[in-house]
Amino acid sequence: MMTRTNIGFIGAGSITEAIVEGMISEKFVDSNQIMLLNRSNSQRLEELKTTYSVHVTQDIQKLLQQNKVIILAMKPTDAPDALGMIQPYIHKNHLIISVLAGITTTYIEEKIHTRTPIVRAMPNTSATIGLSATAISGGAYADKNDLLFTKRLFQTIGSVVSVPEDKMNAVTGLSGSGPAYFYYMVECMEKAAIQNGLDEETARELILQTIHGAAMMLRQTKQPAELLRKKITSPGGTTQAGIATLKEYDYEEALLACITDATNRSQQLGELFQKQN
Repeated sequence: MMTRTNIGFIGAGSITEAIVEGMISEKFVDSNQIMLLNRSNSQRLEELKTTYSVHVTQDIQKLLQQNKVIILAMKPTDAPDALGMIQPYIHKNHLIISVLAGITTTYIEEKIHTRTPIVRAMPNTSATIGLSATAISGGAYADKNDLLFTKRLFQTIGSVVSVPEDKMNAVTGLSGSGPAYFYYMVECMEKAAIQNGLDEETARELILQTIHGAAMMLRQTKQPAELLRKKITSPGGTTQAGIATLKEYDYEEALLACITDATNRSQQLGELFQKQN
């Protein structure tokens, strides 16, 4: 269902483009309900205006006056300046949606000094093809309607779950960084396939279809991963031999440490940023 709400973006990078494309293609809003602001790169704004027929501006007051929903999509390091710029024009009837990694709703609330509802979102890079795994959480003044609106918005670029904000670092370590873990796995599988005599093109096709099929099995059967694994692990068979080697090399422990370390690093970076700003 198309909303009548105008949506303004501060920042015009790849995540903004992915969200804009998703909202338009899924008919969440019409292109003339979207306005983009970029402080320094006017050429980028013109490219997006031409591609998506959206409005563009470099006037922060205009953006705040003409759009009820404001999406913060600049670099996190630019957040203090951006929040200072919007503070004179923001009011409690706005809805701020932040996709800024590591920056809490509390930090934003303290910078803008209003009771404006804020929703924090953590999409991942698969947003560019409409397959993001996005988590959202509400700030002190966000109500269920704000969360519902935000959920519907991000459903235009993939799936959405709601989590308490204190779990957002875990989300970053899991799904925010998660695509890179799978890309690394594919790199390793490609090397192994070539070492065992397959050509690169054949190996890649087999690997990608295997990953896609496994993901669809998990989604469609709704069976636990452990059960599906055991179903294809025959005693004394090839799969058992491979799994045994993974266990020998502490595969499970490595993945647990990987996600935990990424989660901890997300927390450290967020705390460091907020102390400095």
